[in-house]
Amino acid sequence: MKLPSCCWLMILVAFFAASPPAAATPRDFSLHGAVKSFNLYLDSGSPEHQEVFSSAQNLRLELSAGVTAALGFEAALDQRLLWRNRPGFMSLPQDNVNRFFDFEQNRREKDRLSGQLQADRLNLHADNGRLSWTLGRQAIGFGRISLFSPLDVIAPFAPDAVDTDTRPGVDALKINRYFGLAGQLGGIVVFGSENRYNSYLLSAGENVRNVDLLLLTGILRDRALLGLGAAGDIGNLGLKAEISLYHGLGAEQSSGDPRREFAVAAMEAWYRLNNGLVVIAEYLYSGFGSNDPAAYPLIADSAPVREGLGFLLGRHYLMLGPSLLIHPLVNLSGLLICNLRDHSFLLQPQLAFSLADNVELDLFWNLTSGHGPRLAGDGPQPVVRSEFGSGGRSGGFFLRWYF
Repeated sequence: MKLPSCCWLMILVAFFAASPPAAATPRDFSLHGAVKSFNLYLDSGSPEHQEVFSSAQNLRLELSAGVTAALGFEAALDQRLLWRNRPGFMSLPQDNVNRFFDFEQNRREKDRLSGQLQADRLNLHADNGRLSWTLGRQAIGFGRISLFSPLDVIAPFAPDAVDTDTRPGVDALKINRYFGLAGQLGGIVVFGSENRYNSYLLSAGENVRNVDLLLLTGILRDRALLGLGAAGDIGNLGLKAEISLYHGLGAEQSSGDPRREFAVAAMEAWYRLNNGLVVIAEYLYSGFGSNDPAAYPLIADSAPVREGLGFLLGRHYLMLGPSLLIHPLVNLSGLLICNLRDHSFLLQPQLAFSLADNVELDLFWNLTSGHGPRLAGDGPQPVVRSEFGSGGRSGGFFLRWYF
C-alpha cells in the first residue's frame, strides 16, 4: 500500500471518528500537532575541512477520537522537508524494519531539497482499566534507564539524539493485563517489513518492596531474547540495572550479528544535589561491539546497527548526563559518551530555552576527541583507531512549536 491511498484512508476514518456515536462526547476528539525545525552544521574534520549544512522542517498533525466509550482511534501524519548543501551527507528517514505497511512517500531523494510524507500513527485502542489493547501503527518502548536502555529493543533512540519527543511508530498488536498496584503482563507482536523482522514478545512488571522489576522475553526479529531489569531508590539515589541476552543469527555472515551469543547490559545512577544539579551516570556494556577499533567498520555494517538495536561500535562505555535549571525558562544540560577502551569521547552541551507557551528552542554542540584514522600500507581505506576520533565538530539549533 502506497502513501496516497493511505492518506485518503486516514482522512475518511478521521472524518467519521470526528463524528462519533452518541456514546462519545466532543471531548473525545482532539486535533493537535507540532512544527519543528532542526538545523545542523558539521565540519567533517578532513584535511579539506568540508562544511556541511542541513535543515529539516517537520509538520506533524495528530488526531485522536473516541469511537465508542471504550474504543479509541489515533492517527498522525508527518510531512518532512530536508535541505542540505551536500545531498549525499544526510538522507531522509529510511525504511523501518518494524513496519509491515508502506505508508510513506519520498520525493526527490537525491536532490538538495527532498521531502517525505508518512503516516506515523494509525491505530485502534481500548482500555477498560484492567485490560488494554492497541492494534496498528503505534509507539512501543521498554526499559527504565534514561541515557540508553538495553531493554528498549523495538525502536530506541540513539543516546546522543536531540529530537526525542516522538518515538517512531511500528506496526504491532499490543495487549496488556494489569493487576494489583503496579503489576502488568503484556504480549506484543510487531509485524516487520519481512517475516524475518517479525517480533513476538512477552513483558511483565511488578513492584516488590519498592523495587520495579521488569521481564522481557521472546523472539526479536528471529533472535531469542531474554531481558531483565530492576529500578529502585536508596535514599536520594536512584539506581537502575538492565540486561538483554541474545541468541544471535547469521554470525557467519558479514551482515549478520557479530556473535552467536551476546548481551547488552547497563547500570545507571541518578542523584539530585541540593543546588538543583541532577547527575545521571551510566555504565554500558555492548556485547555486539568490538574492543578492536579496526573492527568498527564491520560492526557499523552489522545487523544490530542496521536495525537500530544499537548505535555504538565499541564494547565498554561510561555515559554522564548532568542537568541544571539555571533559570525558570533556561535549562543547561550535557551528555558525555566515553569509549573506555579506545579512550575517545563525544561531549554534547545543550541549552534549552522556553520562549513562550509551547515554544521551545535547544542549542547544542558536539565535540569529539580520539585518535584519528591512520593510513597503513597500500590499502584504499585508512585504519580506524578510535570511535569518535574521526568525527568533526558539529552543532545547531532545534526549534519547535506545539499546538
